[in-house]
Amino acid sequence: MTIMTQKKSVYNEDTMTKNETLRDFVFTSESVSEGHPDKICDQVSDAILDHYLTKDENCRTAIECVTTTDYLGIFGETRGPDSITHADLEAIARQKVKDIGYEQEGFHWKTMQVDIKVHSQSVDIAQGVDSSANKDEGAGDQGIMFGYACRETEALMPAAIHFSHEILHSLAEARHSGALVKLGPDSKSQVSLEYRNGKPVRATSIVVSTQHDEGVSQQDVREMVRPHVIDVLPEGWMCPEEEFYVNPTGRFVIGGPVGDSGLTGRKIIVDTYGGSCPHGGGAFSGKDPSKVDRSAAYAARYLAKNIVAAEYAERCTIQLAYAIGVSKPLSIYVDTHGTGTVPEDVLVKAITQSVNLSPRGIREHLKLRRPIYARTAKYGHFGREPEADGGFSWEKLDLVDALHKAIG
Repeated sequence: MTIMTQKKSVYNEDTMTKNETLRDFVFTSESVSEGHPDKICDQVSDAILDHYLTKDENCRTAIECVTTTDYLGIFGETRGPDSITHADLEAIARQKVKDIGYEQEGFHWKTMQVDIKVHSQSVDIAQGVDSSANKDEGAGDQGIMFGYACRETEALMPAAIHFSHEILHSLAEARHSGALVKLGPDSKSQVSLEYRNGKPVRATSIVVSTQHDEGVSQQDVREMVRPHVIDVLPEGWMCPEEEFYVNPTGRFVIGGPVGDSGLTGRKIIVDTYGGSCPHGGGAFSGKDPSKVDRSAAYAARYLAKNIVAAEYAERCTIQLAYAIGVSKPLSIYVDTHGTGTVPEDVLVKAITQSVNLSPRGIREHLKLRRPIYARTAKYGHFGREPEADGGFSWEKLDLVDALHKAIG
């Protein structure tokens, strides 16, 4: 993993203002695995959304799930083909839980109770969102959405959340392949990084808690986890041994929904930037792309990432604001945190010239009416590689030329 540390000249009207990135501090982010109870719910919600999109690209869904011991509930509102039945939704849920790897006493894809309470979308919401003869499609809800990018990693993501995701992703791949058969699906990670002059230089502590089989010693679990941490971190970044915490409670046999309940949308900071920038509050999973909670958050990341890739800033935060039923953003805010090479109002103007940020414009530009969402519900919605079928289209760097042209 190469950490990007190049620095450009900084635009600053007030030469007495210190670049705010030149600070020394420790910053921490966490991630959770696909087997975490909240993430089970996110994945089922998005798998159902994908199923609706395969049948009708103009469907509407707002699906939330809850899980506890041997139980998974599916609730919400939809608009789509009548051919999609509750039996279909139950089959999707069971298959997703099976794919994650839950075949344990107290939570098993075969034996869990699946409770479905799904009804039609409110006509009051529909009339505000749908287009008509004299009205473009409106936002599916009011709200504010944030996007962020920085030069700390090749993915233009904050390093702490990026490494937290990668540690758990590596462990999950080893578990699915059979290389780590004694570990269970439920796990969490936490990475604390030391920053010098605003740049990450090493890990000060690493925490990994992972479910394991009965009878496996904590020392054995520690040594199973260690190579996955070392392989993810840049060379020489491993924390001191006394700051490497693996299952600090001493035991993690009871995991998943047997040990803790889960709910869709409860890991919004894990889903985004690990606390490195603000969050508007709206969750993503289970929501079709007419909901700006999701689509506008993807657009904000797309814009921030392309601004950083175009070398107009080392760090960039973007906020977009919408009102339900209104087909334009109410505001566009750009903050380059003292690292910009052009004024922020110039970037705002370039954004408006380059991308249509109406709800319809975002969905068409990023091609969001496709079944590409279940994969987003584990290991973060951002910092991923764009995929051939349109998955993670908001991670593309295809706006760089348009920004250069607009800015001149």
